Amino acid sequence: MNKDIAFTVKGIRFDENYRPSNNTRITTNFANLARGEMREENLRNTLKMIDNRFNALADWDNPKGDRYTVELDIISVEMAVDTASNDSGLPLIEVLKTSIFDKKNNERIEGITGNNFSSYVRDYDFSVVLKEHNEGKEEFSVPSDFGALHGNLFKSFVNSDTYRENFNKPPVICISVSSTRTYHRTENYHPVLGAEYVQEAYSLTDEYFSKMGMRVRYFMPPGSVAPLAFYFSGDLLSDYTNLELISTISTMDSFQKIYRPEIYNANSPAGKVYQPSLEQPDYSLTRIVYDREERSQLAAEQGKFVEESFIKPYRHILEQWSISYAS
Repeated sequence: MNKDIAFTVKGIRFDENYRPSNNTRITTNFANLARGEMREENLRNTLKMIDNRFNALADWDNPKGDRYTVELDIISVEMAVDTASNDSGLPLIEVLKTSIFDKKNNERIEGITGNNFSSYVRDYDFSVVLKEHNEGKEEFSVPSDFGALHGNLFKSFVNSDTYRENFNKPPVICISVSSTRTYHRTENYHPVLGAEYVQEAYSLTDEYFSKMGMRVRYFMPPGSVAPLAFYFSGDLLSDYTNLELISTISTMDSFQKIYRPEIYNANSPAGKVYQPSLEQPDYSLTRIVYDREERSQLAAEQGKFVEESFIKPYRHILEQWSISYAS
């Protein structure tokens, strides 16, 4: 059954001239930044933030703090469910791929694939499946197979020839920590990733990523004010170079300052015991315009869209494929 699913990878440069394509999820964070009257200024300021953050972390042999520039490509993955038909591919996920340009050595260095993570099926799971499962119930619960299909689709892509032909290392996804959990700082300190935090119980998002074959560790990099959640397979600390890790930190720490300033642009850093909150008032805003309320509304709309255009028409095929893949 696995041979009936084929993946296609497409890429577009994310720079100040970027305009979202018609196939891009409109809830994707970087697409949100590229809309409206402030689009070019938004993009220019975001990229400058990323470069400044990268050079602050990669400060060796970099006396002026301007040696490196981070280049970003939006990677869109499409999936053909029935490869015998002429149907166009269904949009599956979008991630970011970093590259590092070393101006001193005039050299381009490959970064990490992953970083930001956007998924139509995840929208469906969180905005449609969870909502319908808990409608009318007093106590929140999660379906036993929640995230199973999405996890198998993601693992199938990462293990595919298509992935290996386009990327050299497994992906690393870097997102915000959960505002429903408390994090405790440990004595473990990495020179690039920073101070490691742990928590007593995984969040729903952590469990969702585990079905994608990814584990999580939480680190607060030097100069950051809150830990980030890093999802990976393999060994996060050994499989990637310092520059590769810095490319992810600089990109996602900058994005999170825009998306969640209450946490990542707070005016004081996380303590030894840390509870993230979007309600705390002591934070600063960036100069970059981002409509978080609009994004939340659109996530529900796109969850319904994927249900009608993807889940319902292909439900039987997908269920059979997922069972076959898991076994």
